[in-house]
Amino acid sequence: MSYEMNDLLDLVVEQNASDLHCQVGQPPTLRISGSMVPIEGPNLTPKDTEQLMLSITPDAHQQNVKLQGGSDFGFAFMEKARFRVSILKSKGNYGIVLRQIPNKMYGLREIGLPDKIRELLYRPRGLVLVTGPTGSGKSTTLASMVNYINENREGHIITIEDPIEYYHPHKRCIVTQREIGSDVPSFSEAIKRALRQDPDIILVGEMRDLETIEAAISAAETGHLVFGTLHTNSAAKTVDRIVDAFPANMQEMIRTQLASSLVAVISQTLCKKIGGGRIAGYEIMINTTSIAAMIRENKTFRITSDIQTGGNLGMITMDAHLLSLVNRQLVSPDEALEKAQDSQTMRERLTQLGATLKTL
Repeated sequence: MSYEMNDLLDLVVEQNASDLHCQVGQPPTLRISGSMVPIEGPNLTPKDTEQLMLSITPDAHQQNVKLQGGSDFGFAFMEKARFRVSILKSKGNYGIVLRQIPNKMYGLREIGLPDKIRELLYRPRGLVLVTGPTGSGKSTTLASMVNYINENREGHIITIEDPIEYYHPHKRCIVTQREIGSDVPSFSEAIKRALRQDPDIILVGEMRDLETIEAAISAAETGHLVFGTLHTNSAAKTVDRIVDAFPANMQEMIRTQLASSLVAVISQTLCKKIGGGRIAGYEIMINTTSIAAMIRENKTFRITSDIQTGGNLGMITMDAHLLSLVNRQLVSPDEALEKAQDSQTMRERLTQLGATLKTL
């Protein structure tokens, strides 16, 4: 028996799996609500994974796999879903990982963001960063924000992605979506060109190098609302990561630029939800004159205490949000402890709530 890619993708959509893994030596495996679930059936052979790969991979990407050992692209599965595909070589064989990108756009409330976040989406300029580890739902959060702007503001939105994930139709805004590799060579080049394309909002899929970070900050300073992502897990670490990307002689200047252009940092993590599914835990930092001064003076270690006292502005620390998810019985105490930033304090808080913890 050989597997057909269409049948596997149907199964992904039907089971609402987030990912499909096809690797030699095991059956195709779905990730459902964070857990790996193998499909009943024979293990994949090298020939199976090669055929599955060839059935969906464009020629240019097949060349990339041969030359570089891997390639990433997005593709639409009929009208049912879009997938972000990563083809790789492992022990000389092909492997495939497909991430399902839901067709449905979620509202900001549906993904658990507080209403205060909406106010940020009307800002005329500045930098909004959504951060967190891979697979923490950053793309979904950004897509929800872009969709909100598209429905509630007028203007020109440019997204720069690798690959394009969510498709945004023109609503009240004109939306230009550019893919790295096929539409433009690099993120930094795309941002520089975007500034000549009369944008109001620019989304930068990944701020992965110095040039891109520099271009994004200067776009935010020159009167555009810029959204970007980084793989950091707190607001303070996000600021440090950006500053550390620059050579020592430029760091002071970048701190000053960042202090004035940063609007907010939203850090997130995905938690297993009680009863199945997943829910995001958030840390939200909104830039204030006090936080801007800390960024300028290189005192980022103090940012967390400002977030703790900034609830009236819509700020919340990750651990406070995780505790509220436990209180609302959406997340188990063990899951909250695993995702906590200060596990010792979190353990004490959970014990005070009377939670019994499995983990030692």
